[in-house]
Amino acid sequence: MEYVTVTQMAAKWGLSTRRVRKLCADNSIEGVLREGKKYLIPATAPRPIDRRKLRKQHSSSCFTQLFRSIDEKKIRLDSMRPLTTGELARLREEFLIDFTYNSNTIEGNTLTLQETALVLEGMTIDQKPLKDHLEAIGHKDAFIYVEELAQTKTKIGEREIKEIHALVLMHRPQDKGSYRKIPVRIAGAATTPTHPYEIEASMKRLLRTNEERKKTMHPIERIARFHLEFEGIHPFIDGNGRTGRLLLNLELLQSGYPAISVKFTDRKRYYDAFDAYYRDGQPNAMVELVASYINEQLDRYFEILSL
Repeated sequence: MEYVTVTQMAAKWGLSTRRVRKLCADNSIEGVLREGKKYLIPATAPRPIDRRKLRKQHSSSCFTQLFRSIDEKKIRLDSMRPLTTGELARLREEFLIDFTYNSNTIEGNTLTLQETALVLEGMTIDQKPLKDHLEAIGHKDAFIYVEELAQTKTKIGEREIKEIHALVLMHRPQDKGSYRKIPVRIAGAATTPTHPYEIEASMKRLLRTNEERKKTMHPIERIARFHLEFEGIHPFIDGNGRTGRLLLNLELLQSGYPAISVKFTDRKRYYDAFDAYYRDGQPNAMVELVASYINEQLDRYFEILSL
């Protein structure tokens, strides 16, 4: 087995030599040999998790261990070799197709997964509504915009939310990017959406609360709650679900987590999570759902990197 010095490994991992020596002394690196005052580290040793970087959260949270496990995975992933440009492009394409298909299908779009992929490549599907084609294209454009907002670390405000919605509802120019002006009801839901005259104030309050929660709440729990509350306001006449899931991913990306795709096959669990919140005041089901999807995405990356 090939061994390297503390100085060499510190340069490889981007850490100080003092930090690497402490990791050796704490037995945080497997296979380390000690010769007097010197440490020899296996050249292939993975960078250990720096627990100082784990996100602070309330110790009383029932999700403490779950969040810690996810954050440890994320830190470990960050320490591994970077994905190649080709791998990143392939993963992004696969995710975009899957996310667009599932998010639109939850809302009644009739395109199959394969048809969605073809539409996103610029093809048209015979005997399928124009609306379904435009929804797929609009959702793709909206996700690209979300990626741009995440990369530039743009603070989410009402303008950004309306711009995302305008892309989602590109096929309805009279409604896109504007708060609804009439009351609505969601069939079977445990809550009644906010009255039209209260929407603007409710959105401002939601965004303000979201910023305040960043100081005390773990990002995954905060983002899940934001999603629950945004959908409860239901600010637009249509496209709230797709816009909400895009916002959820924007928040995840800005917090350093992978984007997720809520599956059409999980729609009952997804809807039940809203009912649990608005009927019983319990956000846990949505938090668990979001966390489980993040876990799946992280494991997917590990699987690819181990090939």
